[in-house]
Amino acid sequence: MLQVPFIRQNRDLVLERLAVRNFAEPDLVDAVLRLDDRRKALTFQYDETKASVNSASKEIGQMMAKGEKEKAEARKKEVAALSAGLAPIEAGLAQVEKELLEVLVRIPNLPSAQVPAGRTPEDNVVVRTGGVRPTLPTAALPHWDLAKKYGLIDFELGTKITGSGFPVYIHKGAKLQRALIQYFLDYNTESGYREYQVPHVVNEASAYGTGQLPDKEAQMYVVPEDGFYLIPTAEVPLTNLYRDEILKEADLPIKMTGYTPCFRREAGSYGKDVRGLNRLHQFDKVELVQLVHPEKSYEVLDEMVAHVERLLLSLQLEYRILRLCGGDMGFTSAITYDFEVYSAAQGKWLEVSSVSNFEAYQTNRCKIRFKDAKGKTQLVHSLNGSSLALPRILACLLENHQTEEGIALPESLHRYYGATAI
Repeated sequence: MLQVPFIRQNRDLVLERLAVRNFAEPDLVDAVLRLDDRRKALTFQYDETKASVNSASKEIGQMMAKGEKEKAEARKKEVAALSAGLAPIEAGLAQVEKELLEVLVRIPNLPSAQVPAGRTPEDNVVVRTGGVRPTLPTAALPHWDLAKKYGLIDFELGTKITGSGFPVYIHKGAKLQRALIQYFLDYNTESGYREYQVPHVVNEASAYGTGQLPDKEAQMYVVPEDGFYLIPTAEVPLTNLYRDEILKEADLPIKMTGYTPCFRREAGSYGKDVRGLNRLHQFDKVELVQLVHPEKSYEVLDEMVAHVERLLLSLQLEYRILRLCGGDMGFTSAITYDFEVYSAAQGKWLEVSSVSNFEAYQTNRCKIRFKDAKGKTQLVHSLNGSSLALPRILACLLENHQTEEGIALPESLHRYYGATAI
C-alpha cells in the first residue's frame, strides 16, 4: 500500500508511474488527497474541541475552588455541549479513515523506473538467456506421455479423487519431487537463508498484508467457516512472520526460505496450455523471502535473480530472464523478473520463477518496520522469489533430459535422487 504523505508530495510522479502500469483508475490518486484533507480537518476539529473541553474543565475546578459555584455550573453546561460534539466528530473521522483505506488498497504499487512500458507479455524485455537447448531423440515425448510411460504421475487418478489440476505423483515421480524439494532447500540454506515450515492456511489479516486481499479473492481457496485462506505461495506466511514487528537495523537482512504446497483456483484456465503439469490447482514450491534495508533492496534483487539463475544452470535447463512490463506485473510489485525454461518437447517457454521487489508496499500493509541508527522508525523493503516452482521444472527435466534409454538426471540431483537416471 502506498503511503499518503508520499502521494501528497509526489502526485505527478505517482500518476506518471501508474500510467506505466496502464492503471485504469488514476482518479483514485486525487480521491486519496481529498479524503486525507477531510481526515486532517476532522482531526484538527477534534483536537481543538478536546482542548477546549480540557481547558474549560480546568477553569471549572478553579471556579469551584474560589467558591464561584454559579459561574462553574454555567461553565459545566458549556463543557457538556462541547463534549457532546466530540462523538460525531469521532464517528466522522472513523468513517473517513475507513474510506481512505478502501481507496488506498485499490491503488497498485508504483513501477520502478527500470520497468518498461507495455500492456501484454509480448512487451516484456528479455534481459538474458542461458543454458543449452537439448537435441532430443527422434521419438521424443511431452512430459505427460513420459509420466505415463515411466509410471511417474497419474493425472486421471487425481481427477478421480479431487478434480482436474490435482495430479498424483507415484513411486519414482514422488521420489523425484521429494529430491527436488530437498535440493532446492539445501541450495537456499547453504546461501544463508533460514528454513521455516509454515502453515498452509492463513487468516484474512495475513492475506491482506501481502496483497492477496482484496485483489485476488477469486484465485484463492477459502475456508469460510474459519475465515482461512489456502496459501497461493509461501510468500504469504513467511512475510507475515514479522507482521506488526519493529526490528533492529542490525537484524537486516532477514533471509527466509520454505517449502509448501500452493493452492490456486486459476479460474478461467483451460485448453492445451493447461495440459499435464503446465497449470495446476495444487503444486509444490520452494520460496525465498527477504526483508531488507530500503537502501539495499535493489542490490538484493540482483542477488536473488543471480541465485535463481545459478540454480537453473545446475539443472542443465535452457532459460531466459524477462523484465516484466508495467501491464504484466503483479499488483503489489515494483519490479519483477520472470524466469522461463524452454520445454523442448512442447516447443514453448514455461514460467518457473518470479523474483520481485515490493519495496515498502507490503511492509506498509504488514507494518514491518525497523529503527535506524538515529532511532527513526522506517518501513523495511520486502522481496520474494520462487526457488523453484516444481511442476514446470519437473516437466522440463523430463522432456529436456529424455534419452532412448530413459530420463538422464543432471548431476546436481544424483545424490538427492539416489540414481543418475529414471
